[in-house]
Amino acid sequence: MHSHAHQHGPATGTVLRWSLAATLAFVAVEAFAGIEAHSLALLSDAGHNFTDGLALLLAWIGSYLQARPADETKTYGYQRAGVLTAFVNALTLVILSAWILYESVARLRSPRPVREDIMMGIAALGLVLNGGIMWLLRRASRDDINIRGAFVHMLGDALGSLAIVAGAIAIRYTGWVQVDPLLSILIGLLIVWTAWDIIREALNILLEGLPRGLHLRDVTSSIQGIEGVLGVHDLHIWSLGSNSHALSCHVLIADVPPSASDAILRQLNIMLEGRFQIGHTTVQFEHVGCAISENGCGVPARAEGHEEHRHS
Repeated sequence: MHSHAHQHGPATGTVLRWSLAATLAFVAVEAFAGIEAHSLALLSDAGHNFTDGLALLLAWIGSYLQARPADETKTYGYQRAGVLTAFVNALTLVILSAWILYESVARLRSPRPVREDIMMGIAALGLVLNGGIMWLLRRASRDDINIRGAFVHMLGDALGSLAIVAGAIAIRYTGWVQVDPLLSILIGLLIVWTAWDIIREALNILLEGLPRGLHLRDVTSSIQGIEGVLGVHDLHIWSLGSNSHALSCHVLIADVPPSASDAILRQLNIMLEGRFQIGHTTVQFEHVGCAISENGCGVPARAEGHEEHRHS
């Protein structure tokens, strides 16, 4: 039995743990500062940072689980764990944004004076913190939706911190305190925007949809372009996790000896891995003599069975 998990190594886990500790410490500081400054924007951002902490915690758990090898019960391993945690992260962001928007509207109706100096200092600190975590996670986030979920949390909060700094400057020079709840509305909308892409991709993986960036017609034409392949049908492509794709199909070939069909199979797998990053394939050969017979042979004649090609 082969494992298909993609491990990011201990470095990513260490980054996630230290980032979690730093984020939770900052949440406490920002929440206290928000109360002292009477700033809904800071309190909203503290809530956003708390979900960042949750995102980092779930990303660490997901990274650990999806790196576990397959066993007799979980024959595909635990790669979907990372996708599930990313989906939960995104849903928490949407729920938080609804609360922020509700409180912002209430504050617009009854504005309160705020301490723009505290707003500016804490938001600048948050910008440095989130920017640093994003820099540390940037490489792992390219290939793993789980890590990218945490990365997008950090990006959203870094942009929110930048907006708070700008808002504090505006309040200082104009005295228009409505900037504070308006910034909260902006943060709420930003949260929804950052969460939507993660929700859509996670649902696509969980529903075993076609992986992002792949087109069925391109894969079909590439398979048909292999020498010896006469046709392909019953083609299915899905994702085992965020960066591990699988394929199953029936391939029509001539009535050739096993050695020739093995060569076709090797060419197929090399092409699918190199061109489409599909590392787990299940290919069933059907011989043309059987396919054109009157009774269809019931099952493919001299079929090679289910040939599995796996990469650890």
